[in-house]
Amino acid sequence: MISAQNIFLKFGDRTLFDEINFVIKDNDKVGLVGRNGAGKSTLLRVLAKEQSPDGGALDFPNGRTLGFLTQDIPVSDDVTVMEECLTAFSEMQEIQDNIEKLNQEMMTRTDYESDSYAKLITKFTDLTERFNLLGGENFKGETEKVLKGLGFKEVEFDKKLKALSGGWRMRVELAKLLLQKPNYLLLDEPTNHLDIESILWFESFLKTYPGSIILISHDKRFLDNTTNRTLEVEMGKLFDYKMPYSKYLEERAIRKEQQISSFKNQQKNIAQKERIISKFMAKANKTKMAQSMQKQLNKMERVEIDQEDTTVMNLRFPPPSRCGEIVFEGKGIHKSYGENQVLRGVDIQIERGNRVAFVGQNGQGKTTLAKIIVKTLEAESGEYGLGYNVEVGYYAQNQSDELPRDLTLLQVMENNSPPEQRTKLRSILGSFMFKAEDVDKKVSVLSGGEKARLALACMLLHPFNLLVLDEPTNHLDILSKDVLKKALMKYEGTLIVVSHDRDFLEELTNTTFEFKDRNIHHHMGDINEFLEKRAVEDMRMLSKKSELDKAEKATGGLGTEVDYKERKQIQKDLKNAEKKIEKLEGDIASLEALMAEPDFYERDNSAKKISEYESKKASLSKVMALWEDAALKLDQLG
Repeated sequence: MISAQNIFLKFGDRTLFDEINFVIKDNDKVGLVGRNGAGKSTLLRVLAKEQSPDGGALDFPNGRTLGFLTQDIPVSDDVTVMEECLTAFSEMQEIQDNIEKLNQEMMTRTDYESDSYAKLITKFTDLTERFNLLGGENFKGETEKVLKGLGFKEVEFDKKLKALSGGWRMRVELAKLLLQKPNYLLLDEPTNHLDIESILWFESFLKTYPGSIILISHDKRFLDNTTNRTLEVEMGKLFDYKMPYSKYLEERAIRKEQQISSFKNQQKNIAQKERIISKFMAKANKTKMAQSMQKQLNKMERVEIDQEDTTVMNLRFPPPSRCGEIVFEGKGIHKSYGENQVLRGVDIQIERGNRVAFVGQNGQGKTTLAKIIVKTLEAESGEYGLGYNVEVGYYAQNQSDELPRDLTLLQVMENNSPPEQRTKLRSILGSFMFKAEDVDKKVSVLSGGEKARLALACMLLHPFNLLVLDEPTNHLDILSKDVLKKALMKYEGTLIVVSHDRDFLEELTNTTFEFKDRNIHHHMGDINEFLEKRAVEDMRMLSKKSELDKAEKATGGLGTEVDYKERKQIQKDLKNAEKKIEKLEGDIASLEALMAEPDFYERDNSAKKISEYESKKASLSKVMALWEDAALKLDQLG
């Protein structure tokens, strides 16, 4: 276990950690929570030994491994996605190469009774045991499984890292980390670059992860589904709750109430004692008693109310002007990026008052259509346009990065403000938690959360009747996200939200547009109703289900001639694989019985039999993989 004692850290005149103590046990699943700037990421860096505290001690057990996913995007490289991920198995690959070399050497040598040959066999056996312990031949299959879980398609495995966006390179780093399976997994906002489908897969992975996890996330649902303990960083202190996030919020509220009640009762008791002491001090015959009472009062352990940062944004969207019944309509929209067609023949209509969620895998066209709607991008073909008197407010996915770095906060607001709002700019900034002295700060020194708040403040300068928000919660802490959601719930205009945050989308929208196969599919209801309606937790199953539905409708449930032939071939492959598996398992069992005989290692052919045994096991792994693949295909065909 990791043990932290009296960790103290100070930045300038601000104390970030005031002698905090905690222990991370084996298999702990910990959510690290707190306001932006409270010190969560810094605490992870302390645990990862990338940041040294000013005081205290950190005990880390020998022989244990630690993996750390930071918010910093790694530098692109000239290797492929698969090559980079396989570096997670560098030890296994080295062992595999050594086993092959030893195997070749044993096959060519004839001095079976020599000491050097016995050492060779011992080394071969040790390496084989270590290789099997680390996962054996399955490491490439495991790599493919993790990459697919995180949203990569098989054709993308050979893509160069330098061709990927920052978000997709971050997924590669996450895949490497998960494949290494460290004893302690430290994750800083791991879902920021994941879509809903990948998050669902990631949750399943973490639920069965054999090691300890300490993660920072502003996704409440993700925290509830993956953690069983919550550490809160607040005003230099650390509070430990043995429960997931939602339960922690309830327990925290109860603790706060009890603390306030105890404080009030104690203050009442103290005031009463002080009155008696004051009264007794005035009487000569009661002075000693008064002094005695004063000593007792001085020794009393005072109840303190934990300090709490309760500052939040004061966000309210201005009332929108009225527009036409149809806010946006498009027919036959096509859009490609080079050879990559993202939207093909898309028809869409958004009516006044609709509250729409855009969901689906990354790369399916959600942001592209949002940009077409707000006119920052043109489609290649199709008819589309905004309705009568529609005024659009657009929050881009990288909105905070688009802010001019060399301007101050006040200058940014002035550049975006209509004349009638100029006198209110400082007040608006104040409602977004920017102090009076902050308005003259340059954008370049702001944190990600502060930039996000500034970008939202700019949106409040105009009474838009259509808001298009692309991943608006990426840099907001949980309290700020709640404030934004409440403001949007009261917003009277038309809303389009691109988001992977299920908790944020829940009850915020009444329509869900699923982006898939270069088109969109319309579903009534919010994100939870959408997932429940399709009877899946993992949206990867949606495409398989849709293909089966289409095939059944087209053929009356009988299947096409191609389906029939394919099914027959797969059934044949399954039977062949089953026969091979049965034969290999029998051969392996015979060899294991032979190797268990007392004089086995003294025989001339022992090395040959060991080599044969390893070869049979490797073949069994490959045939099992083929069988699983065939069984999955057959299951998909129904």
